Amino acid sequence: MATLGFIGSGRIGTKIARLAIAAGIDVVLSNSRGPETLTETVAELGERARAATPEEAARAGDWVVVSIPLTPYQQLPAAALAGKVVLDTINYYPFRDGNFEVLDSGETTTSELIQKHLTGAKLVKAFNNINDAHIPALARPTGAADRSALPIAGDDPEAKASAAALIDQLGFDTVDAGPLAESSRFEPETAAYVAPYYADKDALKDFVATMSEEIRAGHPLQTMPPEDPGTPLSAHQLRALLAETSRVLPTDRAVR
Repeated sequence: MATLGFIGSGRIGTKIARLAIAAGIDVVLSNSRGPETLTETVAELGERARAATPEEAARAGDWVVVSIPLTPYQQLPAAALAGKVVLDTINYYPFRDGNFEVLDSGETTTSELIQKHLTGAKLVKAFNNINDAHIPALARPTGAADRSALPIAGDDPEAKASAAALIDQLGFDTVDAGPLAESSRFEPETAAYVAPYYADKDALKDFVATMSEEIRAGHPLQTMPPEDPGTPLSAHQLRALLAETSRVLPTDRAVR
């Protein structure tokens, strides 16, 4: 029986876990606070789910989803993840993570930075460009006319093929954006980031503007993303967005 491990079990992780369970995949959840803090989540997910430490989740998974803030990335269990296909959902937000000069300057990408730490793992960037609420809302069976696509990037072709097969089971097509260096084409505020999956794009723009004001004013973030049913984004449409976009450096973002 296939198993999907999770390091980080927040909004993105738990929504992917639900899709995995629906596809007949066992899940092992973990977070930085300990397995006991995931009791309610595991109970809600059912018998295919269990909680563990990050190291245990890493070793148990045929694939492992990493969904944590960037700041503690060096705490990821590199030894336990060696040889694993790791789906990296992490985005860099300076207002949350502090500043990383190598990212601000464009010297490297977030995923390349994480891959450098995870020596021996096979990193694939995925699920970072879609709002968590749209993950279950837009998942569809293979071949559905209204199926959405997600971009992936990675340096190992076999790992990307394995990740794509998993994501297909979870309900999405994939578009290969190239190596990890090209993952910048679907990082925050690029053409392929979040907005294409929103049905009400004006509401999203208003939310981003309000959030930007809160950050500039130094206020705690209180504004929540607008509720939205999502709108399908086909592989053809996603390829066009990836082709037209260039990297947006963190220092050039509206939200930083």
